[in-house]
Amino acid sequence: MISKKKILVVEDDADVRLGYQILLKAHDYATVFAVDSMCAISETRKQQPDLIILDLGLPAGDGFIVMGRLKSNTQFCQIPIVVVSGRDAHSNRDRALAAGADAFLQKPWNDDELLSTVAELLGESNQPPSLKQSPMVQAVTE
Repeated sequence: MISKKKILVVEDDADVRLGYQILLKAHDYATVFAVDSMCAISETRKQQPDLIILDLGLPAGDGFIVMGRLKSNTQFCQIPIVVVSGRDAHSNRDRALAAGADAFLQKPWNDDELLSTVAELLGESNQPPSLKQSPMVQAVTE
């Protein structure tokens, strides 16, 4: 039996977390959640997720702090991170990618784009992930 891929969703809004849970569970992903930056680091250590979906606007430190901590740790630096943020894409996209994000999507996200990005980063699609070719990233800048 193939085990489900585990996704850590770091999001402080309960309604948004529920949206992720419904969407990801329907596509056979196991989900775990963190509501702030401190919990994000703790849950990453505890859960060893295959991928992280990360909001930038978090209590107790923003998503950039989380990425900095994770990407500087050899145990966690290879975990793909998808930043999904309601913050201004023009000023935060490049900063997020430079900080270690593998993809950046704008809230509200498109379900198909999110699922495609997740599948690509988890190696579940036929096409390798590419930030420069990804329509999800391009759509944010157009």
